[in-house]
Amino acid sequence: MIPRFLARVVLFALVAQGSAAAAEPTPTDIFLLIGQSNMAGRGVVEAQDLVVHPRIFKQTEAKTWVPSIDPLHFDKPTLIGVGLGSSFARVVAEKEPKAIIGLVPAAFGGTSLEEWAPGGKLYVNAVERAKLALSHGGRLRALLWHQGEADSGPEKRATYAERFAKFVAQLRADLGAPDVPIVVGELFQGRTTNAPMNAVLNSLPKTVPHCASASAEGFTDKGDQTHFDSHSLREFGRRYAAAFYSLEKSAKAP
Repeated sequence: MIPRFLARVVLFALVAQGSAAAAEPTPTDIFLLIGQSNMAGRGVVEAQDLVVHPRIFKQTEAKTWVPSIDPLHFDKPTLIGVGLGSSFARVVAEKEPKAIIGLVPAAFGGTSLEEWAPGGKLYVNAVERAKLALSHGGRLRALLWHQGEADSGPEKRATYAERFAKFVAQLRADLGAPDVPIVVGELFQGRTTNAPMNAVLNSLPKTVPHCASASAEGFTDKGDQTHFDSHSLREFGRRYAAAFYSLEKSAKAP
């Protein structure tokens, strides 16, 4: 939720959103944000999260483009907040001065990998949103995935890597992007029971082509040992960006 003292900043941002929406922006570089709550964003929104960047847009719930400020997602309106997408996009914008970035938010808190299975509601929604974002000539640059809390039990964890590989292969096929990079992130390290699941997440690049993982080392939570705080999520976005560029560099290597 946005604190009351930021009301004026929010109003200004909304006016800016309306102006840009009227100009019908056409993002050229599309990033699909999927997974559960930490991707959807649960950090407290602060003034820095409401600063509009002229080349970063987000797809709204109504599937229109507006200037990208947090929250990006709309899965659970009373809980949404800062995520990792905005800081990720700012790194890309800084590195690529000609890129017009489009963030497609499709994460949903509390969901398991099984709920993201091809043909399911979450999967279909993500594919439809991404295809719409790409329909005006943009290119899909990466899939950003953060999920695993709902699959961290021994039974689900044991088959996660295999199930995830099948999920990514089908998603890439349905989006017509067989080599699109995918970045995954660790769960909160301060919860010792997350260590086995983090080991699985870090192993995914061994079995999933064009995949990289981002570390959550040193991050702090909101007090629930699950959700990262705003500062950590902003840093997470930068780490996701570093992982993304490492994949792009590897793909271009001879």
